[in-house]
Amino acid sequence: MLQRSTYGEVVLFRLARGFLGRGVYFTASYLVDGLVVDTGCRHTLAEFAAATEGVGIHTVINTHSHEDHIAGNALLQRRDGARILAHELALPVLADPRGTLRMALYEHLAWGMPEPSIGQPIPEEVCTSRHRFRVLRTPGHSVDHLCLYEPEEGWLFTGDLFIGGRDRALREDGEVWRIIASLEMVAGLEVRRLFPGSGSVRENPLPELRAKIVYLRELGERVLTLSRAGQPPQVIRKTIFGREHPLAFFSGGSFSGLHLVRSFLNGEEH
Repeated sequence: MLQRSTYGEVVLFRLARGFLGRGVYFTASYLVDGLVVDTGCRHTLAEFAAATEGVGIHTVINTHSHEDHIAGNALLQRRDGARILAHELALPVLADPRGTLRMALYEHLAWGMPEPSIGQPIPEEVCTSRHRFRVLRTPGHSVDHLCLYEPEEGWLFTGDLFIGGRDRALREDGEVWRIIASLEMVAGLEVRRLFPGSGSVRENPLPELRAKIVYLRELGERVLTLSRAGQPPQVIRKTIFGREHPLAFFSGGSFSGLHLVRSFLNGEEH
């Protein structure tokens, strides 16, 4: 399933495997001036290939190396001769996804295993014919996470750094205090339009970014307070969230409220 929309010069492709006429776990790819930010998942590769045919893509930037953001790399590299730019820690994953990605069953079902691609370390700036993008290192969701900022337009491409709503769970490898620090960094920029990895584009996003930071910091303080009172992580999770997040079951425990609690407790910055 592919949904196409435009925001000025930016073309959004929302991509998801279809099930009973509905998309399952949408991811997003953005196209602007021959540059693609993230390339979607394996299960939507044919639709993505058709939608980008003849566009003239010269550069791909991966915000991080998770399977739902890199699966079109090989196609664009092979077909268009596009260069692939990513964090240096992402490059081994791009080159050997099968040997490096630890994918849960739901990730195989929703997105699929990407093909290998050959990436290059991303510089501090990436330029197209009309735009200059600053590369921001924003770890937390993953160690190799990047955001892309176009200051003249106020565009911020956030990958999976920003997720809407009130977080109740986290990936096993997520680091919530680093997520907060990265959110605080981008919230200090002049951002007029935010392009997240979900494809739910935000206009005037700074109030929502700041509210997310406040929510996570208050949640962290609550977790730490309960821990100081002697409650173990499992009890803290139940006290704050009640039932475990449904994806804890479907992900085999790789995404859960317990991981979020433990990340607050194990993080370096309190």
